[in-house]
Amino acid sequence: MLAAELTLFCLVTLMFFIIGGVIGWLTKSYLYENTIRQVYAHPEMFDENGNIIPDEILAVRFENDYEYTDEDDEDD
Repeated sequence: MLAAELTLFCLVTLMFFIIGGVIGWLTKSYLYENTIRQVYAHPEMFDENGNIIPDEILAVRFENDYEYTDEDDEDD
């Protein structure tokens, strides 16, 4: 009888972990798609209906210039 109780307890515990993981994953994806993404997006990225404008977004990348030479430092 003890072996059956332990087996049932292990199966129920495993089932709760699996169901909790699936519910957590679905909740995370829902919150990311509906709230978190819109909180960190700028208002300029949306059209009149609140949809993201994919073709009018400008991305700028600045490169560091580590080979900077200053001509004033040379003593002649």
